[in-house]
Amino acid sequence: MRKVISFIHISLDGFVAGPNGEMDWIKVDEEIFDHVGKRISGGDTALYGRITYEMMEGYWPTAADQPAASRHDIEHSKWYSKVHKVVLSKTLKEADLTNTTIISDNLTDRINELKQSGIGSSEDILLFGSPIATHSLIQLNLIDGYWLFVNPVILGEGIPLFKDIKDKIKLNLLSTRQFTCGVTELNYIVDR
Repeated sequence: MRKVISFIHISLDGFVAGPNGEMDWIKVDEEIFDHVGKRISGGDTALYGRITYEMMEGYWPTAADQPAASRHDIEHSKWYSKVHKVVLSKTLKEADLTNTTIISDNLTDRINELKQSGIGSSEDILLFGSPIATHSLIQLNLIDGYWLFVNPVILGEGIPLFKDIKDKIKLNLLSTRQFTCGVTELNYIVDR
């Protein structure tokens, strides 16, 4: 069975965005892009909340066509166009959405079906950003791991990654990596 892995940048004090959704503090560079690109390249399913999905849709479908497109923009745009996108939203409608499924109810059943649909697949279902969706999935015990990119900044306030946790979640550290820009990757799996 596939796992849902939350892929997200966080501040040292655990925030995924500033109080008004600011993400200008996130450090990314070619080293991180290359590392992430290798890990997601074989993936066939990406999970998003509505806000993150709309941000992605506003950029990635045409990113490779821009005159100043970087190698990362070209590669990620190609990946984004072929990956099946699953969006958690009560307001978004599926009409005219390419290669996209909307989950608006029965979250536990639908996510478990998604996990089962890849039996034999070693590829994780990556939940990109999407703090509101992440909070919902955490509360339903549907996240199997965390792929965190800890940025060397303390925000003091903002949108927390972990919110309204009812029961302790034990984690096993799978790997760490320090990037030249100061970001540290922490890769955890939930200990069930």
